[in-house]
Amino acid sequence: MTFAKSERADLCDLLDKVGPDAPTLCVPWNAHDLAAHLWIRETDPLGASGILAKPLAGLTERRMAEVRQRWEFDELVEKLRNGPARFSVFAFPGVDEPANTTEFFIHHEDVRRAGDDPLPPRLLAEEEEEWMWRRLKLLGRAFFRRAQVGVVLERLHGDEQAAEANAGDSLRVASGSSIVTVVGRPSELMLFANGRTSVAEVSLVGEPEAIDILHGTEFS
Repeated sequence: MTFAKSERADLCDLLDKVGPDAPTLCVPWNAHDLAAHLWIRETDPLGASGILAKPLAGLTERRMAEVRQRWEFDELVEKLRNGPARFSVFAFPGVDEPANTTEFFIHHEDVRRAGDDPLPPRLLAEEEEEWMWRRLKLLGRAFFRRAQVGVVLERLHGDEQAAEANAGDSLRVASGSSIVTVVGRPSELMLFANGRTSVAEVSLVGEPEAIDILHGTEFS
């Protein structure tokens, strides 16, 4: 099973467990809203247009509301579990892994780490962390395009947590006279890069003013 498929399956298992009203990090969405978002993204190209184009966000919200009314939560989760429909672009060979791995990983953590009793960070397999690191190399500058300070991502391996522990790899993703180094495992760096800054298990190294500016960045 690919990384994308395993994240899809694990997210659907978790959605079944927590139920439709469970909170997510995508405030104000609950688990039912998140499931509707994922279904729209893969199945409804017109409805999904508001995901990328903010002026069309109202259309996406209306489509999501229709999906929530059309199917019970458990039925919607089962549709997600079965993967994209045959006519979806996400069903084309070679599309699922690059397009869906990060999407399902991020939203999996959006459910895991939300609420009053969040689940702890997972320790992913090294090949999965390597996948995340390659993705950050490819898209890091896009993720941090709005940063008003320089940003360097520094990779930790395995279960190392201290910033001093042999990081081994670094990646400059934004330029600036003040530099903030974000240190963590690639999966946690990916969460930070996608705006989950309050829950990502990372260390920030730099001048306090620069760190405050980075924390204030709107990532999406």
